[in-house]
Amino acid sequence: MKNIYKVLIAFIGVLAVSCNADAVDERPILDTVLAPEITAPTTGQNYVLDVEKASEEVAKFKWSAAEYSNTVSIRYSLLIDKKGGDFTGAKVLEATTNNVTEVSVLAKDLNQAAIDLGGVPEVAAQYDVKITSNVSSGFVQVSKGLISITVTPYVGKVDYKFDDWYLVGDASASGWDNNKGNQILFRSATNANEYKFTGFFKKGVFKAIKNLGSWAPMYGGKDGSLIYRATEGDADPASFEIAADGYYTFVMDVQKLTYKLTPYAAGATATVYNTVGIIGDATAKGWDASTPMVKSAFNAHIWTLGVTSLNDGGMKFRANDAWDVSWGGSTAFSGGGNGENIPVAKSKYLIYFNDLDGSYVMIPNQ
Repeated sequence: MKNIYKVLIAFIGVLAVSCNADAVDERPILDTVLAPEITAPTTGQNYVLDVEKASEEVAKFKWSAAEYSNTVSIRYSLLIDKKGGDFTGAKVLEATTNNVTEVSVLAKDLNQAAIDLGGVPEVAAQYDVKITSNVSSGFVQVSKGLISITVTPYVGKVDYKFDDWYLVGDASASGWDNNKGNQILFRSATNANEYKFTGFFKKGVFKAIKNLGSWAPMYGGKDGSLIYRATEGDADPASFEIAADGYYTFVMDVQKLTYKLTPYAAGATATVYNTVGIIGDATAKGWDASTPMVKSAFNAHIWTLGVTSLNDGGMKFRANDAWDVSWGGSTAFSGGGNGENIPVAKSKYLIYFNDLDGSYVMIPNQ
């Protein structure tokens, strides 16, 4: 009886293998038939990209549908390479699925691709564009033709990996408005966790906020210890107290969670300048003339400059359009206290300056 069961099991196994083999033989075979080809835009288009329109559509690419031997879901990739390149190092501008045969390309994506391929900001260069199709990452077809375009990229974003903190409270310039000319804290050039402000305070209290318009993250403090408020749902920390109108130096370290608040006696007799401006080959007027900053109505030693285009190069701050008194720094974005040229990478900046100690903060990518 056992032998009969063994024979039956063996027969069923052979039959299953035979059926599976027949099923494999009968599976449809997919072949590539016709590669897609770009139909729009036409070759020779010129794209001068504008940083102010980075998120807008700059071009719409269309192509003919690829053909395969069976009905399948086709994926497409729009590729760009430097003129005459072999596309081994090409960048993917956009990709589509489910047989979609057109795509919109944003200015920022075309700009980044051009930069990644060696493009120089504000210099026109030619690039080749192709379209490829695939089915489940296989059966790739590459367009035989290509189009050539000219792209003039803009300067990419300057890498800025710092946090900024602002004062809020009735002792400060903005009062309790968290988004109205709040005084920025000047970040140390050597310690990104240390923030300082030397200047005028009114009798009252204040705190530090990270994002203008929001009440958290926030720092308050008591007896030299910082108290952190991560979200607006957390408890409100104690305020820093100013006993009387006057000049003070406030320093906080967000890593050590400590702060110091000390009187600054020299503030009351410090020179008040008529003008302070930026000057240098990074500025619009070069080394020939200063670009004036705006003096604070609350504190006569604090100066700001709204969104300002700067070039690669160096700059300084100087008083009264003369070289009798000037300030510089050796570090980008923040620093102060010496006469070196501040290094600048091309971008648009918000600029803050304190003539009491030469501190500056320059926030790019505005």
